[in-house]
Order: sequence, then C-alpha cells, then structure tokens
Amino acid sequence: MPPINLTQLCQDLALAFTRQPSVTGTADEAAFGPWLASHLRAQTCFGDTPEIWSFPVANGDARHCVALLIRGTGVDTVLLTGHYDTVTTADYGDLQPLAIDPPALAQALLRRVKDAAPGTREALLREDLASGRFLPGRGLLDMKAGLAAGLAAMAALVQDGPLPANLLFLAVPDEENASAGARGAARALPQILSTRGLGLRVAINLDAIADDGDGRAGRVLALGTVGKVLPTALVIGAPVHSGFPLRGVNAAVLAGAIAQALEWAPELTDDTGTEPGTPISLLSLKDGKAGYDVTTPATAFATFSVLNQTRDPATVLPIVARLVDRAVSECVSVLAKRAAKSGQTKGIIGAPLSVPILFYADLLSLVRAADPAIDELQATEARRLSASGASLADICQTLTTDLWARSGLTGPAVVLGLGSTPYLATHLRNAAVEAAAHSLAADCAQAHGTSLSCVDYFAGISDMSFFGQAPAGAFTALAAQTPGWNTLVGLGPDSIANVPTVNLGPWGRDYHTPHERIEIDYGFRILPRLLRDLVLRILATPT
Repeated sequence: MPPINLTQLCQDLALAFTRQPSVTGTADEAAFGPWLASHLRAQTCFGDTPEIWSFPVANGDARHCVALLIRGTGVDTVLLTGHYDTVTTADYGDLQPLAIDPPALAQALLRRVKDAAPGTREALLREDLASGRFLPGRGLLDMKAGLAAGLAAMAALVQDGPLPANLLFLAVPDEENASAGARGAARALPQILSTRGLGLRVAINLDAIADDGDGRAGRVLALGTVGKVLPTALVIGAPVHSGFPLRGVNAAVLAGAIAQALEWAPELTDDTGTEPGTPISLLSLKDGKAGYDVTTPATAFATFSVLNQTRDPATVLPIVARLVDRAVSECVSVLAKRAAKSGQTKGIIGAPLSVPILFYADLLSLVRAADPAIDELQATEARRLSASGASLADICQTLTTDLWARSGLTGPAVVLGLGSTPYLATHLRNAAVEAAAHSLAADCAQAHGTSLSCVDYFAGISDMSFFGQAPAGAFTALAAQTPGWNTLVGLGPDSIANVPTVNLGPWGRDYHTPHERIEIDYGFRILPRLLRDLVLRILATPT
C-alpha cells in the first residue's frame, strides 16, 4: 500500500462527507448510511480485508449505523465513533444551496461580512475566513470532520504496521434529535463483538468543541460527558372572562412566576468542585389556547433544560417541585394583596388559595385507579402523535393535559414531569485509559506542537451518554415521570454500552449556525495524529 498523506486523506474524507446531505429527520439522513458504507468500500487505505457493513437503527427504521472493522491481533478492540446527521440548512437563507459546499460557502460568507463592524461575531467570521485557517459548512465541524479524523487515524495505524489491536469504526444517525443511532448501536454492540470474538477496551467519541478564542479551550480531551433531563410543568389555572380577572387564576401568570424562579436557579446547577455546572434554562413556555379570545388561559406548559454532571438525575424533579411550590405561593400571595387593595375580595384570588404541586406519576396512578385502560389509551395517543411528527415534549404536554382532564381534579394546580429522552452523565472509570489521556495531554506540545488539556466533561449533550460508563438503573425513576416512556423512549440497561469512553474531536466556532466553521490545521492535520497517538498509548498502558 503506498504511503498516505494523512492530512490530505482527512480533508478529502471530511469534504466528501459534508457534501453528502444528512439533515436529521430527512430522507437524506436515511440515505447517508448506505452511501457512507459504499464510499468506505471504495477506499484503499484501510488494508486488504476491512469488514464494512451497515445495520438499521431499529426494525423498520430506514436509518443505518455504519461499521468498519480492521482486524489486528488479539481480542482488544478500540471503537471510534460519531454521528453523521446534521441540523437543518434552512437557516442559511439564500446561501442554502452552498451550505454543504465549504469552499464556495467561504467565499460567499466573506462577501457578506466584508463590511462587518469591529467587535461583532461577523467581524470574527471575516477574520477567520480571510486568514484561511477556518472552513465553513453545515456539519463539517459538527461532526463530519471528526468522523474523517477517526478514519484517517485508523488508516495511519494500518500503515504503521501490524496492528496491536482491532479497530472498529461506527458512524450513527440522529444525534441531533434523540440519539436513536447511538442507542441502536449500543444494543447491537454485544452481538457485533461476540460473533467476531472482540472485546472493547475503549471508545473514542469524535465530537466537536466550540471555542471563540485561540483554540486552547477547544483542544480538549474530555473524560466524560454531561447528562440532561427536561423537567416540564403543566400549569392549570381557573379561567375566567378577562372582564372579571379576580374571579379566576391565570395559568400563564403562574407559569411566568415559575419560569422566573427556575431560570439560573443555583439549586439546580450541578457544580463538580473542579468545573462549573451549567444553570437551568427555560426552553419553552406557551399557554394552552388554540386561538385568540377574551378568556384567561386555562393552562400553560413550560419545559426546562437541566444538565447534570455528578448529580443523580432522579433528584432533579423534587428540587424543581420545591422551587415551584415556593414560586407559586409567592405569586398567589402577591395577587391576593393586589385583589385586597382593589376592594374586590369575593373572587377566587381573594380567598385563601392553595396551589397543589403534583408529579405526573402520582396523577397517572390516580387516574389508573378509576380507569385501568388509561395506560393503553395514552400509549395509543402517543403513537398517533409521534406518527404525525410531534416532538416528544409536545406529546408529553398533550398526554399530561389529557390525564388532568380525566382526573376530575380542578385547578389551580401544577403537574410536574419529564419531557424528553434523558441523557445520563458518563464518567471515565478506567485508570489505564485515564493515564493514557493525561500522558497524551502532557506530551502534546512537544510531540504535536500544540496544547491539549484533559477536562472532566464534554460540555454538550452527546452520544457518549449511550456509549460511556453510567448507571443505567437511573432510567427506572425517570421512566415513571415521563409520559409515553414505554412507547416512545423505552431506555433500559441494554441502551448503554457501558464502555470507558472519552471524546477527542475538532474545534471551531458557531456550530448550529450558518457561521459553523472548523479550524483547519488542528482538524485535518493534528487531530488524526492525536487519535493515533491516543490509541497506541491506551493499548500500551497495562489494564
């Protein structure tokens, strides 16, 4: 096999992958897996007998995971993995036809921001593109360049000589939605390994890091990943004609008080002691009205993003409940004082008022006692809504609202639940892999001419939650509070590969925006060499 130009190989693969569209939830995403398998079979850099195949995410699912296995000696296997789906290109507007053509997009963006005011993000984009150090493109940074770097590192290891272990590459879809690809791969891994006589030593995720500075914060090797849950609050009021507002309770007002109380609440920020946590943030807030009328909102629904590092995710909802109870009590107290000042004390708000805080699981148990068929009714509705394209959060809103209507209870009240596929925080619990990671970081400046630092957590939600080491038993408590869990989520112990997992990928800026761009030298030249070095160090470290 002729010597490979590692940098050129990485760049060529990254651009080929980027030019093949794969927006999440589209036919292009379903087509990408078979295309990728075919593209890999056409390469000559993976040795004489690579095994390349694809398999569906689940029965009846058109999306495919793509695998490439290169045999070495023994059973030890290193997994390199990442996702190939991307967010939409619609946000590029009139530049959408160029969104997956990086060189042409670079020129078009340069023309667009040539007069950008100093100090703006557009000015930074102009500086980056004019320097030639960065290249834009939808999915190039997040994360097709990472896939390319992993494959280039595998090719380099093949070229180096006899492989000291087996190399397995897995590219998966759907990370930008609910990680169906990673979950499918995690379920499939035991059979893939057992039928081929392999044993996983480590998994290396190849996802990207964002850095608006000089790259030091982007050149990181993450030893774990944050987790995420999505608390929801269905707020039930007592609707009235807006001409007589003191006779009722406005659900949207209570929801606003809840949103203010929870936003950035330190009680829900999971600091590790060495790295700061990310505060809770409101993701959506909407009332339940279908259109305009002069009746105050009967319901409102809010969703919140809560990131976990060391915290048990099952403890999040009780903390939310305490904060919500306090926020609602304070809001009602303020309204009661205002009602008293008005002299109109005969309305609902003028009387002593209690707003109970319920959990979805308790509401379901209450309704189930009177109607044992409620579980199947909810499952049927969940399937119908999912087939119509509704998001999981919207489905949870509908199911919780329906459950409340069937309960016979009256408002005001708040029903708390969870509204998304949960992501568990993973932590590296393997001394050999951790030692190899730290040694690579310590030697990086001398060996590779750049900085590299180890961090405890990859800051974004990632597929590491389904490959890495995490307590799968946490799903049990989360399932009880998530409407439609068995129908739409269905996570269990087999949903996590539970393999020592780290993340080492490219860095750049502004992913998920039309300014998404990768830093070229690190992404195409240095990263494949770092990955090769990391693999060799892990394999050379005694277990």
